[in-house]
Amino acid sequence: MIVMSKEEFIQKKLTEKVGQSKFGGRVDPKNKLNDLTGKEWTHFLCSVKVTSYSTQGKEGFSHDLRKIHPSPKPPQLMKEIIEFFTKKGQWVLDPFVGVGGTLLGCSLSDRNGVGIDLVQKYLDVYEKVCEREGLKKQIVKQGDARNIEEILNNLRKDNKGIPEKFDLILTDPPYCNMMAKKRTATLKRGKERTPFSNLSSDIGNLDYDEFLEELKNIIEKNVKFLHVKKYLVMFIKDLQPNEHHNMLHADVINKLNEIRNLKFRGYKIWFDKTQTLYPFGYPYAFVANQFHQFILVFRKERE
Repeated sequence: MIVMSKEEFIQKKLTEKVGQSKFGGRVDPKNKLNDLTGKEWTHFLCSVKVTSYSTQGKEGFSHDLRKIHPSPKPPQLMKEIIEFFTKKGQWVLDPFVGVGGTLLGCSLSDRNGVGIDLVQKYLDVYEKVCEREGLKKQIVKQGDARNIEEILNNLRKDNKGIPEKFDLILTDPPYCNMMAKKRTATLKRGKERTPFSNLSSDIGNLDYDEFLEELKNIIEKNVKFLHVKKYLVMFIKDLQPNEHHNMLHADVINKLNEIRNLKFRGYKIWFDKTQTLYPFGYPYAFVANQFHQFILVFRKERE
């Protein structure tokens, strides 16, 4: 009698259901979400994602250019998220695209992307990265995501392939005014503040409560252009607590749950091991190095 572990039993059942291929299984024909096998699907479900992507060489995807943005996301990580929530050839929207981590992920995974950002210099950097890395340029537009309907209508005049609805919204908005605040641990390195922009329309310059309201407003408008049963995936990082707990991810979940057709479905925690550890609070008090970010997952349930 062969005794299997629980994990081996689960994988055996998945293999029996979907069959075999060079990837250890084939895509179940009932899988309408992505192009993954059961084994690949299971791997993505781990609630913690630990990475140590280099910012140098090929793996850095021109990080020396992208670092002009205060919070560039690794294209490899965006690729993995995109491949779980879409199929090849489908369309991804990013209303806070920055230097284009989402769009680079689209090009790496054979998807199509549309990115919007308030700041033209970030979009210019994205295009330079594509040229240097030899990657397909996705569609970008400088503008305010509050005006998403107008922006998409204008883009469709020159890009006839842009669909009426998208298959995924993947985005990394500002975390209220976190980047605009003084950062005492880095003063000696000349990084007192690193705001995304000085624009009054930039929600990265808003206080906590006003940020939550404006984020909800923007997401509600953008979700209108997402297919039913498709997903909104958003990066959020908590702030250090003060008189308020400042668990921004929890307050964002509560606020976005007010959107009538959007439902919170869970999260992944992303931990970037390449970050620098600082002696915050030494020698007086505990202050955590908050290295992790939350990848929040919502699904559009109806129109």
